[in-house]
Amino acid sequence: MLRYVALLLLILLIALEVKLWVGQGGMAEVWRLEKSVADQKQENEALKARNDALAAEVANLKDGDEAIEERARSELGLVKPGEQFYQVVEPPADPARKQDGDR
Repeated sequence: MLRYVALLLLILLIALEVKLWVGQGGMAEVWRLEKSVADQKQENEALKARNDALAAEVANLKDGDEAIEERARSELGLVKPGEQFYQVVEPPADPARKQDGDR
């Protein structure tokens, strides 16, 4: 009789352990959720840094004319009256010179 009770308790213990490790809400799911939370925290930090950079840029554009002027010059190619625009163009690579150097 004692053997049957011990065997029954062992089977019950094994069933509970299996449920703990692989069942719904088990350790595998907990580990997956912890990884998901860590990934989300990392993404949130990256997005917060991006938001901070954008907020600084907005504040700079609202407060300073220098930032607006810099963007107008670099992105639109605008110049002030009396200034001359110079564009420096790199010479194309000479393919014949490259082949001679490879020999």
